[in-house]
Amino acid sequence: MKNYIVLFVMLFAFASCKNEAQNSVVSVSERQILVNGSPYLIKGICYHPVPKGSDKRDFSALAQDLALMVEAGINTIRVYAPIDNKAVLDDIHAAGIKVIIGFGYNQKGKFDILSGTYIDYVNKYKNHPSILMWELGNEYNYHPEWFRGDIKNWYKAMNDAAELIHKNDSNHPVTTAHGELPDALALSMGPNIDVWGMNVYRWDDPSSIFFQWEAVSEKPMYLSEAGGDSYMTISKAGFEEGINEKAQAEANKNILDKIFENQEVCSGVTMFSFTDGWWKAGNPDKQDIGGWAPNSSGVPYDGAPNEEFWGIVDIDRNKKETFSVVKNKYNQLKH
Repeated sequence: MKNYIVLFVMLFAFASCKNEAQNSVVSVSERQILVNGSPYLIKGICYHPVPKGSDKRDFSALAQDLALMVEAGINTIRVYAPIDNKAVLDDIHAAGIKVIIGFGYNQKGKFDILSGTYIDYVNKYKNHPSILMWELGNEYNYHPEWFRGDIKNWYKAMNDAAELIHKNDSNHPVTTAHGELPDALALSMGPNIDVWGMNVYRWDDPSSIFFQWEAVSEKPMYLSEAGGDSYMTISKAGFEEGINEKAQAEANKNILDKIFENQEVCSGVTMFSFTDGWWKAGNPDKQDIGGWAPNSSGVPYDGAPNEEFWGIVDIDRNKKETFSVVKNKYNQLKH
């Protein structure tokens, strides 16, 4: 058995080195994302691993996480802050997974948009084969107060950042994670955005957004967040109050069905999220009920975002019922 493992590792390493020499070219054509000229469907997950008792991201469980992701058929992870560690990116690439790298606006000068240091990261890692897209901001349209009370200040910064990325890297598209459907102002001020990501919580059926997007833009889009949590604040829709993995599994099944029925418009999804986050709503040493998110009344099935219960695995990496749902849906797709 040991010999088989060694052989597998050697073959995997050989394939990885070969792929390293063939850096991916990611582009867009009409409503599609292409990787080396072939359509790419995002079968993804949002990934922000924070251990118990901490509020800091930590990749110490990366090997275990990647094994679970591969089992689930995940081909893309979306991170909310840059990964400035080549070894981590190398491991992600070796697992056959690509990354959407997110840049914040004000991260105290650490690869952020305000200081302009995001472009240093782009130039440092633009040739790494794990990169799928560069992402600017996460639901900033809900927070004009971060931009001197005028959201136009954000849209200008976003568009200017996308332009500079294009000048430095012609091989990867620029996206943004917009809260819900972008309005006319966002679209008019963001012509340099290649792919529009949207964080969408419309109960267990996001299909209406695809028709709405088709009516306002010819660019590619994907759902940068979607899904349900595994805690019911109230009993509703046939699901009992309390920890309820069945509610989460049912919601995610219905959501994924609708997404993949609309591939002519939607380029996939990064489901929220891989692991429960105990740091989000209270004491990071325990799992708390509650939490708040903008425009979250559409969270299935109770309209309440219990922010610490959103993983497809729990914080100890035990699979929830929804893990099987995601695995079945992702693995049956060809892309």
